[in-house]
Amino acid sequence: MTSRLVKVCRLLCVTLTLPLYLLDTTGLYGMYKRVFPLLAYNITFSYNDKMHETKRELFRNVATFANDHGALRLLEIGCGSGANFRFYPYGCTVTCADPNPHFEKYLRMSMRANTHLTYGAFIVASGENMEEVKDESVDVVVCTLVLCSVTDVRRVLQEVRRVLRTGGAFFFLEHVVSDSSSATYFLQHVFEPLWYYLGDGCMVTRATWKDLEAAGFSELHLKHVEAPRVSRMIRAHIMGYSIK
Repeated sequence: MTSRLVKVCRLLCVTLTLPLYLLDTTGLYGMYKRVFPLLAYNITFSYNDKMHETKRELFRNVATFANDHGALRLLEIGCGSGANFRFYPYGCTVTCADPNPHFEKYLRMSMRANTHLTYGAFIVASGENMEEVKDESVDVVVCTLVLCSVTDVRRVLQEVRRVLRTGGAFFFLEHVVSDSSSATYFLQHVFEPLWYYLGDGCMVTRATWKDLEAAGFSELHLKHVEAPRVSRMIRAHIMGYSIK
C-alpha cells in the first residue's frame, strides 16, 4: 500500500513538473544554469555555517596525503563556488572542475578570500569525463554534494581512481536517501522530480554508499550522519574518504 501511494504521489508531482520538463527539452532550462551559481553561492554561507564542524572533521587529515616531496595536489570535482576552500590546508595546490562555466565568477571570489591556497586551472568538465586531468596526477580528490547530480556515479568514481596516485585519497560528503521506514523517505521519492529541476539535476534518492563500496578502493572509511538544521529532504548524509 505504501509503495503504491508513493508511486501515485510521485506521478502527481511529475505531472506538475511537466512545464519544467518542456523547458528542459527545448533548451530554455539552460538559462537557469546561469542563475543557479548565484543561488548556490548564497546558500553556501548557510550550509557551511551549519556543517562547519562536520567539514572540519572530514578534512582534518587531508594534509597527511601529501606526496613524497611534501606537495599536496588537490582536485575538487564539482567545485561550484569554492565552498570548501577554507577547510583545505595551507599551501596545497587546488585544481577545480565543474561542468557549469558560470560558477567561475563566484569561484574567483572564493579564491581571493582564501589566499592560503595555490590555485591551478579551472576545468569546465563533468566528473564522468575529466580528460584534461592526467592519470595518477593528484594526491587528493574532493567531492561534496556532487554525486547526487552526476549522470553516472560509477563512471565518476572510475575517473577519481584514474587521476589519483596510488596511496592518494578521495574525500566525500554527500546527501543520500533516508531510511525506508522514515517519513523523509516518502517525501524524497514523491518530490524528487521537482527537486531535480530546482536543484540543477539533484537526485535525493541515491544510495551512494553502495557505489563507493563497489568502486574498488583499497580502503573505505565511511559513516552515516545527520546534517543539522537543513531540509529534511537532504538531511541524511554520508562522509569519509577512500584510499586508492
